[in-house]
Amino acid sequence: MEGFFVRGGERIQGETRVPAAKNAVLPMLAAAILPKGQVTICRCPDIRDVNAMIGILNSLGCSCRWQGEDLLIQNDDMCKSELPEELGRQIRSSIFLLGPILARMGQATVSYPGGCEIGIRPIDLHLKGLRALGVHIIDEGGKLYCDGRRMRPGNVYFDYPSVGATENVMLAAALLPGVTVIHNAAREPEIVDLQGFVNRMGGCVTGAGTQVIEVRGVKKMRGGAYTPIPDRIAAGTLLCAGAVTGGEVTLRRASLYDLLPVREKLEEMGCRVWGEEDRVYLKAPRRLKAFSQLQTQPHPGFPTDMQSLMLAAACGADGTSVIIENVFENRFGQVPDLCRMGADIRVSGRMAVVRGVEEMHGARVQARDLRGGAALVIAALRAQGDTLIENAELIDRGYPHFERILARLGAGMRRINVSEQTEVHDGTAIL
Repeated sequence: MEGFFVRGGERIQGETRVPAAKNAVLPMLAAAILPKGQVTICRCPDIRDVNAMIGILNSLGCSCRWQGEDLLIQNDDMCKSELPEELGRQIRSSIFLLGPILARMGQATVSYPGGCEIGIRPIDLHLKGLRALGVHIIDEGGKLYCDGRRMRPGNVYFDYPSVGATENVMLAAALLPGVTVIHNAAREPEIVDLQGFVNRMGGCVTGAGTQVIEVRGVKKMRGGAYTPIPDRIAAGTLLCAGAVTGGEVTLRRASLYDLLPVREKLEEMGCRVWGEEDRVYLKAPRRLKAFSQLQTQPHPGFPTDMQSLMLAAACGADGTSVIIENVFENRFGQVPDLCRMGADIRVSGRMAVVRGVEEMHGARVQARDLRGGAALVIAALRAQGDTLIENAELIDRGYPHFERILARLGAGMRRINVSEQTEVHDGTAIL
């Protein structure tokens, strides 16, 4: 088991490039089976979730290989319609393959997906959308047996603007003759990017970024190359790293527009955040101020994936911050570990009240999910002494070479084998 060792108190400053968006790339990897031929995802992030999806694609008969930063997917020989249970349970994004497999093969068998334990996250909206297109689904023994041989275009209405369900229906309808209309669609930037990817491969999707998406099915799609958008959550994480340490950060290949909710909260905390072309800049005060209230919402509201990071930033801010989590009910899983580091947080249901403390201290803590683990890193950067964050593999799901990026920006951070780390107490590591 690997962990991150962080020596706190170092100022984060400098310039780095933001990787491609995890939440854009994963549905693109699923969509890559729609055309026949080679599909290239340029600047694809080398993260655990991407590599898990590569394993699933290879098991279906595709051939994936890296060429520098680019991922090449050859899918001419795809011959299977059943996802291997062990691989499918590793990541929640495996469910994105359901629609594309149905579109290409006419049938699909998948297990219930895995992923971080941050809430119930039912897939009922995925299934409702596919059933609206005529897919017959049998749920038996933990598997979904889907027959799409009588699929037809239609109108799909979502009770909630689910990102994954919107993407799944988009992909299922891409090769379906006729027009499919998705109502109350999710509007995240990653959905706009998926539309761009599908259209680059010869599809015809319009309306992404609005509440109504129209998919005109085409007879076939072609291979090609596409560069995904920068990762707004990774960018927000790096901004938080600069903010909590009183630092100055320049992010290359970053979109300020996609970071507007995060920018607003960081500016409320006393930071200066501005952008030009494809760069975003942050200059932070010596100590942050508390923000009054933060509520997570579907896009264009504050993203739930950034909530944990902002909670960590609020731990050392001057004043009291209130956070209300409206998307996932278990998004406060990192709170006990932050309190072990000296934070003052009270949780009641979906609300957390954070009373900022002047000083936190290092400790031995555990990442319990992807964003919560990253939040522990953010807190450790500001804490006095040394922190060991176990379960680095959870953080690796969304951040490529996280420790290298932060180390280049001045952090005292490195990856270690946890078995070699015997104890962390009183903020001092004993190796």
